[in-house]
Amino acid sequence: MATSIEAQTKPAMALGYRIGELAQLSGVSAANIRYYEKEKLLSPHGRSANSYRFYSNADLHQLRFIRQCRTLDMSLNEVRTLLALDLRKKSDCATARVTLDAHLGHVRARLAELTQMEASLEVLRNRCDGSAAQCRIMEALHAQADQPHRATPSPAPAAQRAHPSRATALHPPQAKPRRR
Repeated sequence: MATSIEAQTKPAMALGYRIGELAQLSGVSAANIRYYEKEKLLSPHGRSANSYRFYSNADLHQLRFIRQCRTLDMSLNEVRTLLALDLRKKSDCATARVTLDAHLGHVRARLAELTQMEASLEVLRNRCDGSAAQCRIMEALHAQADQPHRATPSPAPAAQRAHPSRATALHPPQAKPRRR
């Protein structure tokens, strides 16, 4: 049996890697690989006579690139933009910088929201030291729950405004079990 280092550097088989092998080598689940295919971020190298997908070393690199971008919380559109760029073109370097600058803006907005949330949680936590007959934290939460719902919806968090498909981008739908 090959070690993980050997497995990561071995050349692709004659047809390429099957989806399970690609998943293992890339650190991306087979369900997410299929999702990225559906989103047109990745295309199988080809299919065998029995319709198994096969992937090349270039596909493996592209999937690792996608995983790295997703680790940085980039949206699928941001990943798509970066995948379309040619690292040898100076004009594409400018596009990459613009894309990352926009993403940094999203991250900074989210950090501001999280800082505000942290302050609200600290205020709530400081309401109770455990010595009162009733928990002041629970009392405050229930009092807030008794407040009428505002007719005007509150604005979505910045991360959702910046990335309308954020929920599906971060959590692709789980693959349905296959029936045999």
